[in-house]
Amino acid sequence: MFIILGGTGHVGSAAARALLDQGRPVTIVTHSTDKAEAWRRRGAEAAVADVRDADRLRAVFRRGRRAFLLNPPADVATDTDAGERETVRCILAALDGSGLEKVVAESTYGAQPGERCGDLTVLYELEQGLKAQPIPATIQRAGYYMSNWAASLEAVRGQGILPSMLPAGLRIPMVAPEDLGRAAARWLTEPVERTGPHYVEGPEPYSPADVAAAFAGALGRPVEVKEVPREAWEETFRSLGFSEPAAKSYARMTA
Repeated sequence: MFIILGGTGHVGSAAARALLDQGRPVTIVTHSTDKAEAWRRRGAEAAVADVRDADRLRAVFRRGRRAFLLNPPADVATDTDAGERETVRCILAALDGSGLEKVVAESTYGAQPGERCGDLTVLYELEQGLKAQPIPATIQRAGYYMSNWAASLEAVRGQGILPSMLPAGLRIPMVAPEDLGRAAARWLTEPVERTGPHYVEGPEPYSPADVAAAFAGALGRPVEVKEVPREAWEETFRSLGFSEPAAKSYARMTA
């Protein structure tokens, strides 16, 4: 049995689908009874659990042999770093006594020690915690999620503008969540002794200008990149409902 955290999100659901397509047994961990039932109809088992409940999560882990670990994003209206560090702590605690033989964890390019850098520092702590425990662990470090650009669809469709905190011509590793899920399923089914970090990205680096061109082609209208100056980043995040600490963390992560 393969246990999937974040199984109702983009990456986790793709991993679950890939495993189910191979005829492998899957248990989705979700806090939603409705989403749990939807996965049961698709042939998976489902467990309703809060990742902040380490004892409950450990009990779910004991149903399986391997698990995909995805630290859920915290509500941006809260202190995201504090919330996500707490869920990392609970996930690591749940592994103790779980009986799992292998785990695969979702991380990010640029994971590093420090404070107030969002995923870069929180997921580094997840990586370090996994190294300090005995269950063999594969770390999947992901490029920039291509799906993040979907949040700008309204501005693109209505105004022909793609807001970007990155320079229009800056090409960086990007990746589709579907590809991340398929890769995670591959690492989950490898022999236990195959571990270590894997970096996953698309076939080539892409820039905001490339994304704008893709939107233009799909929508049949011109799309222009509008760069947001660095001094406006925190205010931009706050205008989107981010708390003060979350805005600071996301701005530092973007830099």
